[in-house]
Amino acid sequence: MSDATETRTVKISEASELLSLAFNKKRPAFLWGPPGIGKSELVQSIGDSGVLGKTKVIDMRLALFEPTDLRGYPVPNLDTGVMQWLPPADLPSEEMAKEYDTVIVFLDEMNSAAPSVQAAGYQLILNRRIGQYVLPDNVVMMAAGNRETDKGVTYRMPKPLENRFVHFELRVDFEDWLSWAVDHKINPDIVGYLTFAKNDLYNFDPRSSSRGFATPRSWTFVSEMLEDIDISDSLQTDLVAGCVGEGTAIKFMAHRKIAGDLPIPEDVLDGKVTEMKSDEVSAKYALATSLCYELKDRSIAGEKAGNLDDFHKSFSNFIGFMMDNFETEMVIMASRIAMQNYKLVPKQDKIARFKEYFDRYGRLVLDA
Repeated sequence: MSDATETRTVKISEASELLSLAFNKKRPAFLWGPPGIGKSELVQSIGDSGVLGKTKVIDMRLALFEPTDLRGYPVPNLDTGVMQWLPPADLPSEEMAKEYDTVIVFLDEMNSAAPSVQAAGYQLILNRRIGQYVLPDNVVMMAAGNRETDKGVTYRMPKPLENRFVHFELRVDFEDWLSWAVDHKINPDIVGYLTFAKNDLYNFDPRSSSRGFATPRSWTFVSEMLEDIDISDSLQTDLVAGCVGEGTAIKFMAHRKIAGDLPIPEDVLDGKVTEMKSDEVSAKYALATSLCYELKDRSIAGEKAGNLDDFHKSFSNFIGFMMDNFETEMVIMASRIAMQNYKLVPKQDKIARFKEYFDRYGRLVLDA
C-alpha cells in the first residue's frame, strides 16, 4: 500500500484568514503555489485590509538578492578596530516600524534564491536578527515560492529552515477569483467567458512546451491589453494567445465576437432594451457582469449628487431584465456581484417587481 498522501491546499480567501492568524502569533508563514495564482497579491491585500491595523508590506524578491543584500556590508570601525555591518536599507528600522501597527517582511521567491542567500534568510527568520541587525517587535515574517514540480528555478530548502515556517499551499478557486475580478473591474468579456468555461481560468501544465498559459495573472494581462485598443481581430488573437496560449485565445475570441453583438448595458439600465435575442450562455454572463459594473458607477454618481432616484430606476430595470432574460444561475451571480461585492442595497419600495424578484430568487441569493 502506498504511503503517499495528497497535499492539503487552501484557496486564497482561506489563506488570507490563516495568514492573519499566523501573523497575530508572530509565526513566520510560507506560501507555496504554482506561478501566476496571486501569492504576492495576497500578501499585499492582507496589508491593505486593515486586519493587522496600520500595516506596511516590504516586498523583497530574494531571487534577485546577494547574501550581502540581506546581511549588509562590512565596514571597519577605525576607532575600535572592529568590523561592523551596515544593515540593508530594505529591512525596517526601529523608527520606521514605530509608524505602523504591523510590518510584514515578505521574502518572495525564497526557494528560488541561491543557497547562500537562503542561509542569510535562515538567520533572519530563525533568530529575528542577522549580524548586528535585530527585527523590531512588530515585524512579522512571510515567504513564498513555487513548488519544485512547477519546473521553475528552485533550490531545495534546508529542513531546519522549512521547520521554522507554518506552510500553506494555494489552489486556484474560481469563486475567489470572480470576487477579486469584479472588485478590480476585469474586462467583462473575460469574466463572462470564464464563468462559462471555468477550467480555462488556470491550465498551467509544467510538462507543456507552450510558453503562454492561462493563470489569474495572465488573464489580468489580457484585460489590461484589450483596454482601449483598436487593432484587427487577428492581431487581438495573437495578443491574447501570447498571454494565455493559442487554444484558449481562439475560444475566448470566438466568445468575444458574440458578446460584441449584445445590448449596450446603459440601454438596458435606461429601460430602452428589455429583451435579449442571443441564447449564448457565455455572452449572457458577460452582459450580466457589464450591467453590474455600470450599475456600480451609477450608484457612485447618485451618491455624489445626493439623489439616488436614477439609481433606483436603473436597479429596477436591472432586476427586470435579469428575470425576463437570464437563467437562474446568472441571476444569482449578477445579484451577488451587485449586492455582495458592490454593496448595492436599494430601497425595496422604490424597486419595481422587487417582491416578484425576492419570491423567485431571494432565498437563493441569501444562500449564495
